[in-house]
Amino acid sequence: MTMGDETPVTSLVLPVILRPILAKLERQNVVAAQTLRKALSNAEQNCPGIANDLVMGLVRQADLNIDMNESVLRLQGVASEYDVVEYRPARSESAFQELNRKSASLKRILSRIPDEITDRKTFLETIKEIASAIKKLLDAVNEVTGYIPGTVGKQALDQRKREFVKYSKRFSNTLKEYFKEGQANAVFVSALYLILQTNMILLTVEDKCE
Repeated sequence: MTMGDETPVTSLVLPVILRPILAKLERQNVVAAQTLRKALSNAEQNCPGIANDLVMGLVRQADLNIDMNESVLRLQGVASEYDVVEYRPARSESAFQELNRKSASLKRILSRIPDEITDRKTFLETIKEIASAIKKLLDAVNEVTGYIPGTVGKQALDQRKREFVKYSKRFSNTLKEYFKEGQANAVFVSALYLILQTNMILLTVEDKCE
């Protein structure tokens, strides 16, 4: 995915909104939750964006006025608790566990942006936290690379890392524009792209370590 192809919300509705709901359902009815999870995952794989269409259809039906970029970014803070089901590599080595922790930490910090962006002092401190979390995540990716078998797998992960760095720089540039023009939604969208790229790194690690 490249910036401008589609908004990141389209790809994040399933992991951020629907999967946490299914995780709660699973406590009451495991079979139903697993059936729905599999059906939604298959539908999204075969028709990318269908989960977003489903949720947006419900929003329109209920005549709700919701900023999806802001809402999904906020909800990521809760969704990070359920990432273990969908994204986190199952490997037990400390390098993989560290990658899990650093990716979850970055996403939780990013999810605080809507609540903190209007408080300049607090937001500046959060930006520092984000920069530190990005560096720690990249360090964790470097550690995991040594466990990826074969040149092709390592190249695939390196490409994901480069994409992540590109979107990190765009996030930084978006912040500079925000302090000039005050367009908060642009910051929300850029943060969502960072979350999406983080998920793609985790999925690549999981795929190449199988």
